[in-house]
Amino acid sequence: MKECLEEFRDVPVEDIETKYIEGTPEIGETPVLADGTPRIKGDTNEDTTIREGTVAFDIRFRAIAPRLDGYIELIINIEAQNEYYPGYPLIKREIYYCSRLISAQYGVDFPPEQYGKVKKVYSIWIGMNPPKYRENTINRYRMAEEHLVGKAEEKPENYDLLTTLMICLGDSDRSEGLLRMLDVLLATDIQPQIKKNVLEDEFSIPISQSFEQEVSGMCNLSKGVLERGLKEGRAKGIEEGMKQGIKQGTQESLLQSIKNLMETLSLSVDQAMEALKIPVHERAEYARMLENNS
Repeated sequence: MKECLEEFRDVPVEDIETKYIEGTPEIGETPVLADGTPRIKGDTNEDTTIREGTVAFDIRFRAIAPRLDGYIELIINIEAQNEYYPGYPLIKREIYYCSRLISAQYGVDFPPEQYGKVKKVYSIWIGMNPPKYRENTINRYRMAEEHLVGKAEEKPENYDLLTTLMICLGDSDRSEGLLRMLDVLLATDIQPQIKKNVLEDEFSIPISQSFEQEVSGMCNLSKGVLERGLKEGRAKGIEEGMKQGIKQGTQESLLQSIKNLMETLSLSVDQAMEALKIPVHERAEYARMLENNS
C-alpha cells in the first residue's frame, strides 16, 4: 500500500496497518461474478447486479486514507497470479475486477442514483512467474483527464476511481524495495530463517512466532514434497516414473494446502480450491482424494 498507492506514500507503514485498514480482510469470500446474492458489506446488504459464476476475489478489504480535506474511502483487492498468459491479456481481467468492485457498490455503499458517493477501488496483481521482460517491474494503469479542446478541468476525485497495478516478481538478488520483499517472502528456494532475517533486517518487519511457523511450513511443504516426488520418480529409473513422482508430490502438496486453508480460514473445499487456482477439471479428483484421506 505504501509503495503502490499514492494515498499512502507519506504515511508510516505502522500507521497504515493500525489506523487505516478497516475490519478484517476477506480471503476468497466474495464472488467476482455474482451468482446469487453475495454480500459485499455488512450482513444484510446484497449485491444482485449480475448473476454469472463463482470466481472469488483472492483478498479484498477496505481502507481510509488521509488527505487535506479529511479522508478518502478505498476498496482494495489483491490477487496472486501464477500464469501470466492464461489465454487472454491479464490487464483486461484486472480492469474488469476494478469495474466489479465499483458496480457492486450500487445500492450498498451508495443509494440508487447517488453516484457521487462511489468509492475509489484498487486491484493489485502479483505475477509469480512473469516472462523475462516483465520481471522486477511494477506497472500502474488508471484513468486520466486529457484536454482535447480547451482547458476545462474536472476535479481528479470525480474520475480517478479505479487503478490496477501489476507487480511482476523476478530474481530477489536483483530486485529492491517492495519487489525484493515479495520475492523473498514468496520464494520456495529460500530457507525460512533467511526469509526471517531479510524481512526483519532489511524491511523492519517484526516476525511473530505464528507468522514464522506459517512461512516455515510453506517452505518445507513445497520443497519437501517436490523432492520426495522427484526421488520416487528417479527410483523407477525411467522418465515416466519421474513424471509420476512429480505429479504425486504436487498432488500431496496441493492436498495439504487445501486442508490448511479449510482449517485455518474455515473455507469450504470449493473455496479452498478456488483460492489455490486449481483447474476446474481437476477439482473432482482432489475432492475424491480428500474424502478418501478423511
